[in-house]
Amino acid sequence: MLRRYVPRWRTFSDRRVAVRHLEALSLEVKARGWRCIKLYGRGFPTPLLWVYAGRVTEDVGIGVRVRPVPGGLWAYYETERGRAGYLRSCGDVKAAAEQVDLLLKHRMFPSTW
Repeated sequence: MLRRYVPRWRTFSDRRVAVRHLEALSLEVKARGWRCIKLYGRGFPTPLLWVYAGRVTEDVGIGVRVRPVPGGLWAYYETERGRAGYLRSCGDVKAAAEQVDLLLKHRMFPSTW
């Protein structure tokens, strides 16, 4: 029972670590032409990065959070899908940006999947 709450506690206690990983991801996705909104303020229980297509299509986007995983590591997750939305380990930022890129392209152009 306690093991279920430890990752959640780590997310709250290591907020700076989560923000650092989201900052690294934001740089990578911006290099691919996507826009980002950083929602790291105190009003949010955990830091969130909203990645979207641009000015015209702000409604097409993906929310990304960082969650702790076993072994003391961290991973990127698609917010809407929770634990099922695993993207990549935070140790591989380029692969995570590629995954976000593919998901956004699919949401904009569903026939490309």
